Amino acid sequence: MTMAKTNPLQFIQQVRGEVAKVVWPTRREVVLTTIMVFIMAALTAVFFSLVDMAIRFGLAQILG
Repeated sequence: MTMAKTNPLQFIQQVRGEVAKVVWPTRREVVLTTIMVFIMAALTAVFFSLVDMAIRFGLAQILG
Protein backbone atom coordinates (compact mmCIF):
# COMPACT_ATOMS: atom_id res chain seq x y z
CA MET A 1 0.00 0.00 0.00
CA THR A 2 1.50 3.34 -1.01
CA MET A 3 0.76 6.59 0.73
CA ALA A 4 -0.30 9.66 -1.21
CA LYS A 5 2.36 12.33 -1.45
CA THR A 6 1.41 15.87 -0.49
CA ASN A 7 3.64 18.86 -0.63
CA PRO A 8 4.13 21.01 2.48
CA LEU A 9 1.73 23.71 1.25
CA GLN A 10 -1.08 21.18 0.77
CA PHE A 11 -0.34 19.69 4.17
CA ILE A 12 -0.61 23.08 5.88
CA GLN A 13 -3.86 23.81 4.05
CA GLN A 14 -5.29 20.45 5.15
CA VAL A 15 -4.22 21.06 8.74
CA ARG A 16 -5.82 24.51 8.74
CA GLY A 17 -9.02 23.01 7.32
CA GLU A 18 -9.14 20.37 10.06
CA VAL A 19 -8.39 22.89 12.83
CA ALA A 20 -11.24 25.07 11.53
CA LYS A 21 -13.63 22.13 12.20
CA VAL A 22 -12.63 21.91 15.86
CA VAL A 23 -15.26 23.19 18.30
CA TRP A 24 -13.27 24.95 20.99
CA PRO A 25 -14.76 25.08 24.51
CA THR A 26 -15.83 28.41 25.95
CA ARG A 27 -14.02 29.90 28.93
CA ARG A 28 -17.00 29.00 31.15
CA GLU A 29 -16.91 25.37 30.01
CA VAL A 30 -13.17 25.15 30.74
CA VAL A 31 -13.60 26.65 34.22
CA LEU A 32 -16.55 24.38 35.09
CA THR A 33 -14.77 21.28 33.80
CA THR A 34 -11.63 22.17 35.76
CA ILE A 35 -13.67 22.66 38.95
CA MET A 36 -15.40 19.31 38.39
CA VAL A 37 -12.03 17.58 37.93
CA PHE A 38 -10.76 19.02 41.24
CA ILE A 39 -13.97 18.00 43.03
CA MET A 40 -13.79 14.44 41.65
CA ALA A 41 -10.09 14.19 42.56
CA ALA A 42 -10.86 15.33 46.12
CA LEU A 43 -13.75 12.86 46.46
CA THR A 44 -11.57 10.05 45.13
CA ALA A 45 -8.79 10.95 47.59
CA VAL A 46 -11.27 10.92 50.49
CA PHE A 47 -12.74 7.59 49.36
CA PHE A 48 -9.37 5.86 49.09
CA SER A 49 -8.23 7.37 52.40
CA LEU A 50 -11.30 5.88 54.09
CA VAL A 51 -10.72 2.51 52.42
CA ASP A 52 -7.08 2.60 53.51
CA MET A 53 -8.04 3.40 57.11
CA ALA A 54 -10.61 0.59 57.13
CA ILE A 55 -8.09 -1.94 55.81
CA ARG A 56 -5.46 -0.71 58.27
CA PHE A 57 -7.95 -1.02 61.16
CA GLY A 58 -8.98 -4.51 60.04
CA LEU A 59 -5.39 -5.69 59.77
CA ALA A 60 -4.57 -4.22 63.18
CA GLN A 61 -7.48 -6.16 64.68
CA ILE A 62 -6.44 -9.40 62.99
CA LEU A 63 -2.69 -9.15 63.64
CA GLY A 64 -2.51 -7.36 66.88
